[in-house]
Amino acid sequence: MELDLAESNIKISDDINTWEEVNLLYNAALKQITTKIEILNEEFQEVHRYNPIEHVKARVKAPESIVKKLKRNGYESTIGNMVRYVNDIAGIRIICSFTSDIYRIAEMISNQKDIQVHTVKDYIMNPKNSGYRSYHMIVSLPVYLSDRIVNVKVEIQIRTVAMDFWASLEHKIQYKFEGKAPSHINSELTQCAQMVADLDARMLSLNEEIQAVGEKKED
Repeated sequence: MELDLAESNIKISDDINTWEEVNLLYNAALKQITTKIEILNEEFQEVHRYNPIEHVKARVKAPESIVKKLKRNGYESTIGNMVRYVNDIAGIRIICSFTSDIYRIAEMISNQKDIQVHTVKDYIMNPKNSGYRSYHMIVSLPVYLSDRIVNVKVEIQIRTVAMDFWASLEHKIQYKFEGKAPSHINSELTQCAQMVADLDARMLSLNEEIQAVGEKKED
């Protein structure tokens, strides 16, 4: 499923005038959504005796990275344009054990009544040409200040440990070559991405078999 963010009616506050305010709001949004994810993981452990989440990483994008992204897309470097056009100022990455966990977590997040999902990009079902696999969501949630409520966008990336390992190394390699790695290296990376996908599939199958044995013993 893919939705056009421009059509998703995110209410942008015109009262955000400084980087300090941007930093405050997006850090607050990250704290809120991180807490939600921790609670969901604890609940899942209590109900199902299983933790779908290995670990969570959160960050607010550096100002210079935001400025580069705005310039790359033809926008002037203003606070208003940052808030309006950059969807990943606040980013959270959720690392899971298995691909089935990814969709389970995405559904749990989508079911939160105060979280609005605007864009979903499933790079697991539809990998990028590089071989990159992950599940991306752009969501917004309300941050309650003393005098107003501001809807803040957060990018959520959900991937397995294996996907995260590949993506991290691929990013370092592309950074070293400034995005222009030799074709044979890109080819090797794509092949490694397929190996990672195959590994994820085998580990998921193995886990399902182990769970089935456990359920038979309980019966």
